[in-house]
Amino acid sequence: NASELYGHVETIEQRLQQLFTLRDIQDETGGFQAFISFPFFPANTAFPDIKPLTAYEKLKFIAISRLVLDNIPHVKAFWMMLTLPVAQFALACGADDLDGTVEEEKIIHAAGAATGQKMTTAQLEQVIRTAGYIPVQRDSLYNEIK
Repeated sequence: NASELYGHVETIEQRLQQLFTLRDIQDETGGFQAFISFPFFPANTAFPDIKPLTAYEKLKFIAISRLVLDNIPHVKAFWMMLTLPVAQFALACGADDLDGTVEEEKIIHAAGAATGQKMTTAQLEQVIRTAGYIPVQRDSLYNEIK
């Protein structure tokens, strides 16, 4: 996977340059199966005064990522970092993967995320259906399981 942490000390231009760099690397290697963006959570960090990203900013970055990284097959919208409603909408903005079920996540929550921490397969399937999409269970190589 390729990833980008954004929304902390970088400029908009630097965010975009990182995407174009990833695009160039993918053109050369073809090694990335997915891109995941990690919005910065300022609480409990060395940068607590940075304004948190809005849902609009997160969705815009996912949409731009999908357009720029058209050579990377999948764009993830990690529901735990976005909230469920934002992750659902991200599916319409270019994401095609909500990044699965999780029993308990601690890292982003220690940094201040106030999103859910657990999701069963049935719950995640319902979230995807409610957004108007068909859920597909997959393995780490994006092979369909069921």
